[in-house]
Amino acid sequence: MDDNTPDEIFAELKTKHIGAWGVAQIATGTGLAVYAMWVGVLQPGFRKVPLRLQVPYIPASKAQVQNVMTLLKGRKGGLVDLGSGDGRIVLEASQQGLTPAVGYELNPWLVRLAHFKAWKAGYHGKVSYRREDLWKVDLTECKNVTVFLAPSVLSLLQEKLQTELPGDAFVIAGRFPFPDWKPCRIEGLGVDRAWAYSIKSQREHTYKKK
Repeated sequence: MDDNTPDEIFAELKTKHIGAWGVAQIATGTGLAVYAMWVGVLQPGFRKVPLRLQVPYIPASKAQVQNVMTLLKGRKGGLVDLGSGDGRIVLEASQQGLTPAVGYELNPWLVRLAHFKAWKAGYHGKVSYRREDLWKVDLTECKNVTVFLAPSVLSLLQEKLQTELPGDAFVIAGRFPFPDWKPCRIEGLGVDRAWAYSIKSQREHTYKKK
């Protein structure tokens, strides 16, 4: 699905001056180093994004990923991850048979990291990572959508999802629930919890309120 090969990615990294922060970005996956990189490397990718819509990169834990996959069990079709970070949700979804699996991420370093992880797992060409603004992504044919975003973003994203997604679509939020939606299923506890939403049910609920 992607045109960039691992060799091209490595070549690009070699020809560009990444600096200490860039090296750290490739080397680390969790912890304080990630937050530090947000200030030095990751945040510049979001300078054109309004402050309230900026979401620092915090990778999903194994438990969070597992809870999302549990909620997706039995679902058919492809998957779109909005704000896909290092691509771990997309990769796991593809491994579970949800194809095509596509991640949309605005930060170029995270897109490169996702490409590298997919290549390392033997899934290069089987998953897709695109550097695009999630607000501009056409969701009209998406059956399964996952999001790990801040509440301030989720409150605005609700309208886009409810307007664009097909009636049989399924949306899963990790870490934070949608503020105005009622989940059909919940998996996990505490910070590892994930919430599943039926677009059909949300539209029916909205219609009844009018």
